Amino acid sequence: MKKRLPPLNWLRSFEASARLLNFTQAANELHMTQAAISQQVKGLESQLGTALFRRLPRGLELTEAGQAYLPAVHEAVERLSAATDEIFGQGRTELLTIRANLVFFTRWLSPRLHKFRQLHPEIGLKFTSNIWMEEQKHDADFEIRYGHGIWPGLKTDRLTWDELFPVCSPDLLKAGPALADSDDESVTHAPKAQIAKLLTEHPLLHVIGYEEGWGFWLKKAGLSDVEMSQSFQFDTLISALDMAVHGQGVALGRTSLVADLLESGQLVAPFEQRLPTAEAFHLTRREHGYIHPNAEIFREWIISEAGATQEISA
Repeated sequence: MKKRLPPLNWLRSFEASARLLNFTQAANELHMTQAAISQQVKGLESQLGTALFRRLPRGLELTEAGQAYLPAVHEAVERLSAATDEIFGQGRTELLTIRANLVFFTRWLSPRLHKFRQLHPEIGLKFTSNIWMEEQKHDADFEIRYGHGIWPGLKTDRLTWDELFPVCSPDLLKAGPALADSDDESVTHAPKAQIAKLLTEHPLLHVIGYEEGWGFWLKKAGLSDVEMSQSFQFDTLISALDMAVHGQGVALGRTSLVADLLESGQLVAPFEQRLPTAEAFHLTRREHGYIHPNAEIFREWIISEAGATQEISA
């Protein structure tokens, strides 16, 4: 039959006393009295049924049982202390939890976070993904969602005002048969027939969960007759954009998410037809929840960044 696990305070008193070989020093370290330390060690020895120390005139000495027990207790105390400090320790009251749409985090927020860290290094941030999260679950300080900005029980701040347009790899554009009759490598001003040909002869990269997807764009662009059977479907825009970068098809870009890819030349926008989106990324929080001062700092910062981005793209 297994022995009952001793109380944690007894084990801490034993660990400190065994490490320092002095009850008084252990008491000072643990902010206890020497008598309390001695009493807890005696309680531990009584429960274990064996002596852990030899009480000498000028200090302590571990018995063989104490020597054998110390490494395991020391490791357990250290691991528990490290875990407690990591999760609940210094700066825990400043730790903000933000559940973020993954493509928004990787394409928009992540490249800008260094600015927030420079301004507020004292505020800790924890990010989690909201892929397939239950709609009603909102246990973070903030959540960044994509949609029309109306969710029951949530307050929202709009972060993006995007335009929707096709993007693809420049290599795909140059090699595509749709350009066979064109002397210009750019088809920015291409007629609808040429646009339709390019979109028909290359896979369209669909992302589920977006109301304003390929069907929406083709209809608004007057290209509803474009055949969409040759396509891929993804559960995140990250995957679709990565496929586009590697020349595997044509994705629908949103201004806030592809600006850097266009600037770097990894993607190109072959047509000038762009449609403003009604859907957008929003910073959300509980309607009646308490907002910590540091959470308000982050909210003001990200709204300011969104506004600055909008001015640049305007």
